[in-house]
Amino acid sequence: MPETERPEVITLRKYVAYVGTYTHGDDEGIHIYDMDVRNGSMKERKIVPIHNASYLKQSNNKKYLYSICDEGVEAFRILPDGDLCDLGIASIRGMRGCYISTDLQDEYLFVGGHHDGKVTVMKLNGDGSLGQITDNIFHQGVGSIVDRNFRPHIDCVTLTPDQKFLCAVDSGLDQIKIYSFYRRTGKIKMIDFVPCALESAPHRMRFSSDGRFAYVICEQKNAVYVYTYNGNGNCPEFEEIQCISTLKGEHDDVASAACGMCFRPDGKYMFCSNAGENNVTIFSVDQKTGLLAKVRSLPISGDYPKDIITFPDGKHLICCNHESNEMTFFKVDYEKGLLIVNTRPLDINRPNSIMVTEIE
Repeated sequence: MPETERPEVITLRKYVAYVGTYTHGDDEGIHIYDMDVRNGSMKERKIVPIHNASYLKQSNNKKYLYSICDEGVEAFRILPDGDLCDLGIASIRGMRGCYISTDLQDEYLFVGGHHDGKVTVMKLNGDGSLGQITDNIFHQGVGSIVDRNFRPHIDCVTLTPDQKFLCAVDSGLDQIKIYSFYRRTGKIKMIDFVPCALESAPHRMRFSSDGRFAYVICEQKNAVYVYTYNGNGNCPEFEEIQCISTLKGEHDDVASAACGMCFRPDGKYMFCSNAGENNVTIFSVDQKTGLLAKVRSLPISGDYPKDIITFPDGKHLICCNHESNEMTFFKVDYEKGLLIVNTRPLDINRPNSIMVTEIE
């Protein structure tokens, strides 16, 4: 949380959580939950129908919600009470995406395609609805793991904090392709790439709040790579300064895959989830150097913690356990480095992605 905000002030505010699910079973779409921040619990309010909401993203102005769906991308206006008003669907002219991000001005939306290795850039209208596609680029090449990553798989697309460059994290090619982003036209042009370790499968990329550091979680390597970032020139500079395991031990023979990554709101701690080991690892973050220090890895009482997020006060953690069809809740004891089961799990079919927003 920001240093100027007291935890007791945050707990008095109202928040909702949105959870996207697969709907090829018995589920219907996006679940809306009312949050009790003080007690670290949630209560389901309603379900909004949508086909296979595998990833959710809120606009930076907090007014709109965007979701991956089978038809492309679906947009919603977030009402004052947290309910959702459908603004329509737009095709991305390719196989279904897996990741969405927007620019800070909410003028453009970026979609990453795991299945077809395509980056799609889409204009956003002033009312939050989806406009025309301004650019789309297919990655090409062969990855290092022939039996799995035999073609490009874009798992994350995100602009650098200065909004000058688009980073496309490709788990199939073990690299992060860097594109110049031209705001006037909505076009992108590849100018560089950041090579990742062979067979590492980079999956998600996050920047520190001050924009000086980038964190990349690697699915196959079960590790987080930390980079310094400098975007002052015409080509950005990423320098690797750390590689740290997300697993309980430093061994490499565990059938596990790193998947979820989130920061405490004040940026002083990072959480990473591991499928296979089915745990969450807590890291402290050195605010000056950007380096991570492992605090502890602890079980999450579920199977495949695909996505994780903290409550707004940073005192509780939610795990979306995709294979055990539930969400589990924990109180975080930072002093002792513990995750303490906080309340009963909530049943939900195939949870994929979770996000939280403040409401009136």
